[in-house]
Amino acid sequence: MYTRAVSRPRRLRARHSVENQWDLLTAAGIGAPDRERYPVEMVADPAVAIIVNGRLARQGVPAEGRLVVVHVSAGNPFRRWPLESFATVAADLAAIDGGSYIVFTCGPSERDALARVIADARRQLPPDTRHRIIDCGEFSLVELRALTDRAALYVGGDSGPMHIASTGPAPIVSLYGPTLPARSAPWRSSRWIAAAVEVEGLPCRPCDQRVCAPGDFRCLTRIRPGDVVGAAARLLARTDKIGERDGCQDE
Repeated sequence: MYTRAVSRPRRLRARHSVENQWDLLTAAGIGAPDRERYPVEMVADPAVAIIVNGRLARQGVPAEGRLVVVHVSAGNPFRRWPLESFATVAADLAAIDGGSYIVFTCGPSERDALARVIADARRQLPPDTRHRIIDCGEFSLVELRALTDRAALYVGGDSGPMHIASTGPAPIVSLYGPTLPARSAPWRSSRWIAAAVEVEGLPCRPCDQRVCAPGDFRCLTRIRPGDVVGAAARLLARTDKIGERDGCQDE
């Protein structure tokens, strides 16, 4: 274990974190990383899926309803997109293309913030559409895995739940602030589609997420809700129907 050094540059690179860690395995004689052969995996529990589907049904989500999961939390403030932007995206997705049912998820410490997002999204919709914004409570990690399997789309920042969603076939719209898609994109088969939304051309990206050099978190605040809705609409259009995914490459 201590006879061979593996080079690790200190600077942040536009190279996927899986590849960075895999360097240790390559040094031990294991072949190169391959998304197709070695995707991130999390086994789904059929019993948990039944429980999650029951919760959705009790909240009025029909079995054939198109479900969009929106995760509003982030591991730190450097990755936290404004809550009002999430509310706008949810309201727009609930209304376009015949409408989707929007289920929110968040970390356990951000339940109050999530309640504000839900209320804001409902205010932006006419009364006969507000029922599409679903308040389904908290989901454990295994429940989140089952929920994203049921979803036609997942929307969220660069966080752990995004990588849980990537273990299933749901299309993913990921928001990147201080991190780069080249480093943190879902590590999964190219058969399962995804889109990255980011502000390009900022000299401060990527950063070490300790101090915002410009002071205004522009890598996140300049991501417009319309850009996220547009990416989501494109992925939904490429999904023939709920439960079937096309074979297109990641965007």
